[in-house]
Amino acid sequence: MDPNDATGTGSDSIRVVIADDERLVRLGLRVVIDSEPDLTVVGEAADGAEVVPLVRELRPDVVLMDVRMPGIDGIRATETLVNGMTPPPRILVVTTFEHDDHVYDALRAGATGFLLKRARAEEMVQAVRLVARGDSLLFPAAVRDLALRHGADRRREADAADRDRGPFGRLTEREGQVLRLMATGLNNGEIARQLVVSQETVKTHVGSVLGKLGARDRTQAVIAAYESGFVLPG
Repeated sequence: MDPNDATGTGSDSIRVVIADDERLVRLGLRVVIDSEPDLTVVGEAADGAEVVPLVRELRPDVVLMDVRMPGIDGIRATETLVNGMTPPPRILVVTTFEHDDHVYDALRAGATGFLLKRARAEEMVQAVRLVARGDSLLFPAAVRDLALRHGADRRREADAADRDRGPFGRLTEREGQVLRLMATGLNNGEIARQLVVSQETVKTHVGSVLGKLGARDRTQAVIAAYESGFVLPG
């Protein structure tokens, strides 16, 4: 993640809801978030059952979602919010271990990215800003590793012919290039410079890629690309 790209999204504050069953964790996250002029915590929840109605009421831009909570866990809460709201908030999973199976399940359920509880304050606020803006992939190397590790069975089931007949076969050559660059973590401006096109052109290509793949956001598209073998490690 490039700190130079983690700027605010405009004059309006990014509205954040924190969901974690540990009060001290919620307090720490609130202190970090509220210390920034462009970020505002608008609500807190102690479990997944509580966060769903709270988010529906407050309609924040970003939800910091603990993946392990009593009652309804962060995975189910994420899936409920992503499938039940238009538009859904950006969901940033808060976790202790980046290689936790639950993190991958949350990403596949619709979370935009994840944040380690041990992250430094500046990394936390940069992550919130980045997912709120949504034109880059958060921690692309970690997302790749999770997708490759958990998607091995799916890749074995999908040979090259299947990919050609599936949604990836509908991508144009340029859209395929954009998707592969997205997978490396490049934002729209960086992709535009590499392909020598305008940012608006890249934005159009990204929208087309998401539409053809049926992906909610860049994270979902990149996970699908790695699982299918369309994008290979290296």
